[in-house]
Amino acid sequence: MGKVVLYSSVSVDGFVADADDQPGPLFDWLSSGDVPLDESGVLKVSQTSYDYTRPYWDQIGATVVGRHVFDMTDGWDGKPPGGIDHVVVVTHRPAPEGWDPEAPFHFVDGVEAAVAKAQELAGDRMVEVAAGDVGGQVFAAGLIDEVRMDVVPVVFGSGKRYFGSVDAQHLLADPDVVIQGNRVLHLRYQVRRRPS
Repeated sequence: MGKVVLYSSVSVDGFVADADDQPGPLFDWLSSGDVPLDESGVLKVSQTSYDYTRPYWDQIGATVVGRHVFDMTDGWDGKPPGGIDHVVVVTHRPAPEGWDPEAPFHFVDGVEAAVAKAQELAGDRMVEVAAGDVGGQVFAAGLIDEVRMDVVPVVFGSGKRYFGSVDAQHLLADPDVVIQGNRVLHLRYQVRRRPS
């Protein structure tokens, strides 16, 4: 099975959205360069960011998100973002009325079941878990192998935290990737496992 990775762009003070659920300038780095990141040509980053981000995106087989993110994006109109094959939505509610059952979205109750479903769908590829409340729950459950952050030079002061409501201390390994792009610092940490 592939790694389970907690990921998001994040403010310097640890928020993935402001208090009104808006990302503000967190994604500005995705239009701060001249190298197209995908086929649309809309996302353009520095060569450094491309060399780090594109191979990561290519490894993702499934993404886990919460129902809140799904609802805010209108389910990406049934097309997973970034060319990802499958999206697993953690929810206690069924799919929205009129939802296309053929769309590669899977509605699962509980984070453990969601990660298991995403791993099944991803096979040997990575499972990406969106940071925030659901990501924090997956992290607290000990199901995350790696933490990736695209740290953007902005301070929000308050908002939606990268690790959600996690309130216990968790030690990560030293960062094994630290890359500076335009308007972003890419960081990657392996998660230290607690002795059994």
